Amino acid sequence: MIPIFRFPRDRKALADRLAYRPTDDPATRRAVQQIVEDVRRHGDKAVLAATRRFDGVRLDARSLRIDPARLKEAWESLPRDLRRAMQASARRIRAFHRHQARASWTITDREGFRLTQRWMPLECVGLYVPGGAAAYPSSVLMNAIPAQVAGVERIVAVTPPAREGVWSTATLGALHLAGVHEVYQVGGAQAVAALAFGTETIPRVDKVVGPGNRFVAEAKRLLYGTISIDMVAGPSEVLILADSDAPLEWIAADMLAQAEHDPAAQAIAVLVGRSDAKALAREVERQVARAPRRAILEQSLPASGAIVLVANVDQAVALANEKAPEHLEILMRDARAVARRVRHAGSIFVGNHSVEAIGDYIAGPNHVLPTGGTARFFSPLSVQDFLKMTQIVECRPAGLKAVGPAAACFADAEGLDAHAQSIRLRLPSNSSKRGRR
Repeated sequence: MIPIFRFPRDRKALADRLAYRPTDDPATRRAVQQIVEDVRRHGDKAVLAATRRFDGVRLDARSLRIDPARLKEAWESLPRDLRRAMQASARRIRAFHRHQARASWTITDREGFRLTQRWMPLECVGLYVPGGAAAYPSSVLMNAIPAQVAGVERIVAVTPPAREGVWSTATLGALHLAGVHEVYQVGGAQAVAALAFGTETIPRVDKVVGPGNRFVAEAKRLLYGTISIDMVAGPSEVLILADSDAPLEWIAADMLAQAEHDPAAQAIAVLVGRSDAKALAREVERQVARAPRRAILEQSLPASGAIVLVANVDQAVALANEKAPEHLEILMRDARAVARRVRHAGSIFVGNHSVEAIGDYIAGPNHVLPTGGTARFFSPLSVQDFLKMTQIVECRPAGLKAVGPAAACFADAEGLDAHAQSIRLRLPSNSSKRGRR
């Protein structure tokens, strides 16, 4: 079921499997461009038409917003154990993200300039909450809580309408727990466009965050610049580095935990100094055979999964840095030392008991992570994603006298005469010549 590679012998074939897989395609792009333009021009009318066409649900503008009382009702209807688990998750997420707060600061330099870096929260943020086949209340908490910690005043959520009239109770309950009470039943590219432009009913936001299907991802890509976005996420992925200390049963279970997301999800195990790849493949097959999501696993593991044999830690670390995975598990002796050598990963899980699934729900760090190798230059979702920085410059006459001539010299070199003149007019030596040039 799952292919086995030996590194570096199978380097080329393995590189093809590790390579970034684009999430966009021309047909999706064209469809999304049309939806976005319709929403930009026609607002609610286009949103409602797209909802009828793609979700098979007829709504009017008055019914777009979900009554906050329904969110509360959903929360109160959840089993007590689930409510407690979600509350514990929210506490841990909030506690971790509070450490990411940014402080404004001001300095006065020796020339007398007063220079400030000021951090302010975004005014309004849109949260995309998947619906349909996916129900991820954990993602509601992971996206909403950092925005709240940052101080965002208005958080607006969108989620696809329930085709049978029944939403995920856990998802609606998570919105209530997170304190997100402005929720609209609209999904897909039309939801992202509505948040980007604003409609008669749905407000315009500054940023859209949250996972979605390829149409949602393409809409976020297309509208970046009109709004800010968290990232364009691709299929979920895990890379597991495991030496002889890691039981095969655990490695296989962790592979399935990632591969069960969807048919495009990727799970790769790198066996360090071990020769039991075939035994791991058999263990994977044994667990797949009894898995409730077997149909998905039987697609994702052969298409995107792999077992890789490497001789030593150096080769394992090299593969990890080449892949730059969304999730990296290090099930090895001295795992912390190995983790220090990894430059590129979304989240690193250190040691045999630091299972990636615990990070999905309750560890505290964010589970919204860069995929497709973008961990080389993107970071996990954080409080900083909901802040913006403004620079403030206060220059007194003495300061301008000290550095103004150098600035004017730069302007001259760039051929920007008006720049230079605007500075020189304010210098004491030219105070009597104002208006002469």
